[in-house]
Amino acid sequence: MASLDGRKVALWGWGREGRAAYRAIRARLPSLPLTLFCSTAEAAEAAALNDANLVAESDASAARLSAFDVVVKSPGISPYKPEAVAAAEQGTRFIGGTALWFAEHAGADGVAADTICVTGTKGKSTTTALLAHLLRAGGHVTALAGNIGLPLLEALEPDIAPEFWAIELSSYQTGDVAQAGVRPEIAVVLNIFPEHLDWHGSHERYVEDKLKLVTQAQPRIAVLNANDPRLAQLGATLSASDVRWFGHRDGWHLREDDLYRGEAFVMDTRALPLPGRHNRGNLCAVLTAIEALGLDAVPLAPHAASFRPLPHRLQTIGTRDGITYVNDSISTTPHASLAALDCFASRRVAILVGGHDRGLPWEDFADAMRTHAPVAIVTMGQNGPRIHALLEPVAAQGGFVLGEAVDLDDAMAQARAALGGEGVVLLSPGAPSFGAYRDYVARGRHFAELAGFDPEMISTIPGLGIA
Repeated sequence: MASLDGRKVALWGWGREGRAAYRAIRARLPSLPLTLFCSTAEAAEAAALNDANLVAESDASAARLSAFDVVVKSPGISPYKPEAVAAAEQGTRFIGGTALWFAEHAGADGVAADTICVTGTKGKSTTTALLAHLLRAGGHVTALAGNIGLPLLEALEPDIAPEFWAIELSSYQTGDVAQAGVRPEIAVVLNIFPEHLDWHGSHERYVEDKLKLVTQAQPRIAVLNANDPRLAQLGATLSASDVRWFGHRDGWHLREDDLYRGEAFVMDTRALPLPGRHNRGNLCAVLTAIEALGLDAVPLAPHAASFRPLPHRLQTIGTRDGITYVNDSISTTPHASLAALDCFASRRVAILVGGHDRGLPWEDFADAMRTHAPVAIVTMGQNGPRIHALLEPVAAQGGFVLGEAVDLDDAMAQARAALGGEGVVLLSPGAPSFGAYRDYVARGRHFAELAGFDPEMISTIPGLGIA
C-alpha cells in the first residue's frame, strides 16, 4: 500500500470491492489524491463522503485511464476491455484489491503464511466455507473471506489475528495473487469448465487466468483434483510447488458414498448436508488441504455433519402444496445445471434454465437430455431462445415437457403446471443474472418470494469473517 504514495492513483468500480479498496487506501494514505471511475449514481454516493482528495467521474476511457500510474479495479471489470488494454500499453498498471491484500501479507520468505486459497469453476464457495468450518471445529481461529462475500481488504487489519485464512478466489482474482508477487501457503483447484467467457474473452484465456493461482503464484503446496484431466496433466509441470492430490485412491477419495483416506474407511457421506456428489467429493479437497497444513484431518471429517449449506447453492427453500423449491441461483454454467439435475435424479423435477447470454455452449446439456431428462425444462432470459431451439428436437421425441417463459414468474407457473402438484421446481439457470437482476442473490430472493417464502431467511452466508 505504501508504494502508492506519490503516484497518480485511480479506483475503477464502486461496488463492495471498490469501496473496500478506497477505505483501505485511505486508512494508510489519508491525503493521497484519488480519482474514482464510476456511474453517476455512485459518484453522488462517493461525494457524500466529503473527501476533498477524492474526485469521481464517469469517463473511464483509454485516454483518462492512461493518465494514471496505478488503477485499482474491481474484480468484475475485465483487464481485457479495449480501454484497459490501451491504457496498459501506455504504462498504466491495473491491480485488484486481492493483490493489495496479499502484498501486505507477504512474509520474509515471500509466502503469505497460513493462507489457503480455493478456486474452481464449480463448488469453490461451499469448499471454502467447509474448510473454515472444519478448521474452526478443530479449535483454530479462521478467517473466511474473499469472493465468497467478504472482500479481503475489509479484513486487512482484523481485531483478532486468525491462525488460518480460508480464501475463495474467482477467475477474476486468481491472477491478482501472482501479480502481488506473493506465494500462497496452499492453493486448492477443484475443477475447470468453460465459464466467464465474456470477461476473459475465450475459454483458453479463462483456463489460463484461472490456473495462474498455481502456474504463476506458485503456492508452497498445490492441492489438485486427480479426476480433472486438465489438472492431472498440470500437476506434473508444477516443479515449484509440492502437489497433493484428492480424488486419488492413495489419499482422500470417495468410493460410491463412502469417504476413504487411502485404504482406510472414514465415514458414510450420504447424510452430510452437502448436496450432490460433487460437493461431497470436494470434502476430500478440504481434508487434503487440512493435512497440507500439518494437521490431522481424520478426526475433523465428522464435523462436516454440522456444516450449514450456503444460500443459493442447491438450497432447499421449502415445500408448498406438494412441490419442493430448490434455489441454485448461483449456477452460471450448463455443467452446473447438469450437476443440479443429477442431485435430484430420483425425483420428478421441473428445471428453470437461462439468463444472460455469455456464449457458453449448451449442446452437451441438450445431448444429456436425450437420456437423463427431467419432467420439464422451462427456458427463460436472454439465451432462453437459443437453449429452447437446441432442446426442441429432443423434446419432440417425447422425453419431457419443454416450455418457454418471458420471465421467472412465468417460468415458475409453467413448471408448477408441468409437475401437477408433486415434485421439485429447480432454479438452476446455468447462466448469470445480468440484465434481469442485479446479481444471483437478487434472482434467488425473487425465486423464494415467488414460491411463497421469506427471501430474508435464505440469503445469509454463515461463518463470514473471523471466528
